[in-house]
Amino acid sequence: MNIDGRPWRTIWLEPDGRAVGVIDQTRLPHAFETRRLDSLETAAAAIRTMVVRGAPLIGVTGAYGLMLALQADPSDDALVAAEATLLATRPTAVNLAWALERTRRRVQALPPGERAAAAAAEAAAIADEDVAMCEAIGDHGLAEFRRLHGALPPGRRGQPLQVLTHCNAGWLATVDWGTALAPIYKAHRAGLPVHVWVDETRPRNQGASLTAYELGREGVPHTVIVDNAGGHLMQHGQVDAVIVGTDRTTRRGDVCNKIGTYLKALAAHDNGVPFYVALPSSTIDWTLEDGLAEIPIEARAAEEVTHIQGTGAAGDLVSVRLTPGPSPAFNPAFDVTPARLVTALITERGLAAASEEGLRRLYG
Repeated sequence: MNIDGRPWRTIWLEPDGRAVGVIDQTRLPHAFETRRLDSLETAAAAIRTMVVRGAPLIGVTGAYGLMLALQADPSDDALVAAEATLLATRPTAVNLAWALERTRRRVQALPPGERAAAAAAEAAAIADEDVAMCEAIGDHGLAEFRRLHGALPPGRRGQPLQVLTHCNAGWLATVDWGTALAPIYKAHRAGLPVHVWVDETRPRNQGASLTAYELGREGVPHTVIVDNAGGHLMQHGQVDAVIVGTDRTTRRGDVCNKIGTYLKALAAHDNGVPFYVALPSSTIDWTLEDGLAEIPIEARAAEEVTHIQGTGAAGDLVSVRLTPGPSPAFNPAFDVTPARLVTALITERGLAAASEEGLRRLYG
C-alpha cells in the first residue's frame, strides 16, 4: 500500500520477533498511527475493537496471536485456550477460523519449545500468500474491467469506468492490495480510466473513512456518497459495475459481507448493472451451503449506530451522539447476498460463476 510515497503492509513482525506491528484503523483517516501487539490479549482486543478488520487481515492477525500466546506459554492447554479466545473475537469472517486451524495444526505436533517460532513462520506464510492472492485477484479483475470499458457505448468511449464500492475491501482489509479494490488499483496503474463511487458504509463508515483514504493516497479519482445514493446512480446510468468483498462465501456462492451489500445487489440486479464479489479462496467456507440460514451474523455494539466519530474544531478525534438518548439501536454487522444476485466471483484463480459448480471448476 502507498501512504505518502512509502510502501506499507497492514501487519508485520517487529524486529525483536516478540511482537507484531499493525496500523490502527480506528484512527484513520484523521491520524495514521501504528500499534504494537505483544500478547494474546492485545491481539484479541485489536481484532474485537477493529483496530484491524477485514476478513483476510483478521486471519493473519489471529495466526500471529497464536504466536504471541505460545511465546508466553507453549503448552497444549494454552494453545487450545488461545485459539478459543481469538476465535470468539469476530464470529462471521471465516478467514479467522481458517488461519487459526491452519496454524494450530502446524504447531501442535511439535515440542513446546519450537511452537512459537513455527507459529511465526506459519503466520508469515499466510500473510505472503494473502498478498499474492490479492494481487492475482487484481489481475483477473483488471481483465474484466478492460472488457467492460471496451463495451461502453460510443458516446462514452474513453471516459472513466464508473465503479461503485461498499465498505472497505482494499489494502486495509488485507495484508496488501485488497480484494475488491485490487482491480481498481491495477486499472489505475495500467492507465485504464476509472472513477469510484465510495459508499460511506454506516455505521462505522469504512467507505468514507478507509476506502476514501486509500484511494486518495493512491491518486484514484473517487467521490464519497451516502449509502442510499447507489440505487439512484444506477437508475441514471452512472454506475457501470459494483464490486465488493466478502467475509464468508458458501460453496454455492452466497456471499456474506458488510451490512447493506444485499441492498446494493438488489439495486444492481434491477438496473442491469454487473455485481462482482472479489475474494481469496481462504474466504470460501466449503462446509456451508445456505448462507442465509447457516452463516452467523455478528451483532455489534449499539453505540456504533447511536454515535459517530470525527474531528472536532481543535482537530482532535471526538465522538458525538446522533440519536435521542432513550432510543435503542440494533447493529447487525453483515448481511447475506444470495448467489442469484452475483454476476461473478473474482478469485485468485479467475472468475467463477456464483455456484458450487462454478467454484468447483476452479478449486476441484
